[in-house]
Amino acid sequence: MSLWTSLEPASATVDPGSSTTVRLRVRNTGDIVDEYHFEPVGDLAPWALVEPRSLRLYPGTTGTVELTFAPPRTPDASAGPHPYAVRITPTEHPDAVTVPEGNLTVTPFTEVRAELVPPTVKGRFRGRPRLAVDNLGNTKVTASLSGSDSGDRLSYDLRPGNVQIEPGRAAFVKATLRPRQITWFGSRQEQPYRLAVRRSGADPTEVDGTFVQRGILPGWLAGSFGLLLALTIAFVTIWLAYRPQVQSVAREKPAKAGQLAPGRPSPPISSPPPQPRQSQGPSEKPGGDGEEKPKGGGGDGDQPEEEPTERTAATAVRELVARSAGRHICYRAFVQDDGWQEPVCDGAEAGTAGQGKPVKALNIAVSGTNGVTGAGAYVGEGWRKGDAWQKEDDVKDMVLGSTESADPPMEGFTLQVFDGSVCHEANVKDRNWTGKLCTEPGKWRYGGSPMELNLPLEAVRFTV
Repeated sequence: MSLWTSLEPASATVDPGSSTTVRLRVRNTGDIVDEYHFEPVGDLAPWALVEPRSLRLYPGTTGTVELTFAPPRTPDASAGPHPYAVRITPTEHPDAVTVPEGNLTVTPFTEVRAELVPPTVKGRFRGRPRLAVDNLGNTKVTASLSGSDSGDRLSYDLRPGNVQIEPGRAAFVKATLRPRQITWFGSRQEQPYRLAVRRSGADPTEVDGTFVQRGILPGWLAGSFGLLLALTIAFVTIWLAYRPQVQSVAREKPAKAGQLAPGRPSPPISSPPPQPRQSQGPSEKPGGDGEEKPKGGGGDGDQPEEEPTERTAATAVRELVARSAGRHICYRAFVQDDGWQEPVCDGAEAGTAGQGKPVKALNIAVSGTNGVTGAGAYVGEGWRKGDAWQKEDDVKDMVLGSTESADPPMEGFTLQVFDGSVCHEANVKDRNWTGKLCTEPGKWRYGGSPMELNLPLEAVRFTV
């Protein structure tokens, strides 16, 4: 071996989002001039930079190169020690490769964000929002959840009450809000509330929402009932004070009839003879020429043609159930610049994979699953945000996303069926198919672009 190496220091520490430098000293211990090429290897190689890339050394001389490590502040830079190495290849003896090794420790950091979906819920007896908690740090997060409001007017049922979230993953918490007092009459009342994600040794992450409580009966009904009650009392009072005298003459008429014709029976009362029905002559028929003309006027050419109806996912699932009853899912995609596609079913591809045309909306319908619910998602300001949650029964159309030209394309979705599981595959820009993901029975699962990449959705496949 004609090469001596030394890493200074052999172990280093770096914070995600910043950088650190390690020096590599190299000495040519041979008897000929040689040129050495340097290449970082290992898991840290994508974050490492070697300068210079090569050194030319005379016998007995020493040179120095610098290794700069700059891990990003993302969940990919996992906390803890990471071994690394540098491959040194001499030009004169390419088989005599030297690989000095070192160790780099990435410090942990935590970043938790939360979102209410939807931020405003409405109900008479309860509201059911969902809280999405995202771990954007590089270490596992354990947190508890709680709810509060001014005046203590709501009670909170959060399931689960505690979550453990791996780096780069999200947890969905089902919240049930119940008003402590029921509003029987009147207009709706808005009650602000707050859900908090609490971690040990850190400030809580709080999300604000609004619960709109509706009255059991409309306000106008109470006014109408009061007015009706007042009129009823007034009528009864007037009736009791000025009750009219009513006399029956039913017994007087037979006596008078007997005085007019004593001893003779009254002649029977006969109904008048029926009048002959006059038929309408030919000249009196509509049209004036003895023939009735059809309604709508004109010949066959004057009949208006029916406009063709749109074939949606619900149309396709009804046709499929008619041929083969059971569990099915049909869907179609609204592709930018192309519009709605024809619906497909049970694992077929909807969208335009690999053509660079993003999906802006999805139309989904199911059978045999007791309905479907979900939300579209897009990425803004560095993390995922969702549209309003949608829910439809079996054989009904549910639409996620937006077809408006000003709205951004979808980057993901969250899906659930109420009976059994649903599996989905997503194709996002430049990433091909992301692999099949299946929900646990009755649970949610997010599909689409990784949150840190912000890539538009291009195609989907669904099965139930």
